[in-house]
Amino acid sequence: MGEISTTTVAATGLEVQGIAFPAVTTPPGSSKAHFLGGAGVRGLKIEDKFIAFTAIAIYLENDAVKTLADKWRGKGAEEYSDSMDFFRDIYAGPFEKFTKVVMLLPLTGDQYTEKVSENCVAYWKAIGIYTDAEAAAIKKFKEVFKSQSFPPGSSILFTHSPTGSLTIAFSKDASIPEIGAAVIENKALTQAILESIIGEHGVSPAAKQSLALRLSEILNKVEDVESKVPTKNSTLHDFGGDAK
Repeated sequence: MGEISTTTVAATGLEVQGIAFPAVTTPPGSSKAHFLGGAGVRGLKIEDKFIAFTAIAIYLENDAVKTLADKWRGKGAEEYSDSMDFFRDIYAGPFEKFTKVVMLLPLTGDQYTEKVSENCVAYWKAIGIYTDAEAAAIKKFKEVFKSQSFPPGSSILFTHSPTGSLTIAFSKDASIPEIGAAVIENKALTQAILESIIGEHGVSPAAKQSLALRLSEILNKVEDVESKVPTKNSTLHDFGGDAK
């Protein structure tokens, strides 16, 4: 099998609830460009009215395409949407991810971390991986957010490293800082933040659907590229030229 080049991914930007997410960005604490995998709203239906709280975008580094294509190319968006393995291969995959959470309604740091921390701890205890390391990571997570407040339009930014580092940054507008406000070294937390959004009980079904649709298109294009990658037994004639 020939090597697939993923130095550029033809992604497009998206707009969610009036928030524009660009096609490509470089997250805090990273030197790698990430393409927009998908985006969607998080909200709740209250008294028959849907209230949108945040707009969420998930970006992936370019190497994610090669990794995901090995298993998922050739499948449709509906198959992706119905498969928890697909989303697990994203949030637990061996490549960088970047999550941008933009506020549509005001929120305090304590309000944000309370539910996230509670859900993480409950899940880790249920599967038997809650140790002193996870307890310390949650404590630091809460401390990072304690003095923060988020008016509409401000953002919480997470860079998820496959090595287990979670870089946290904040922005009061659409800008992306180069350096994070804090880095937490804990693989369980690094994965759990993104899993809470696109996992089995993820808080943004719209972001999951967007990821499935857009990545199915991108990965199927990778299949087309791979079929045209020369192999040792190929001749120029196989690729539309004349073999001399």
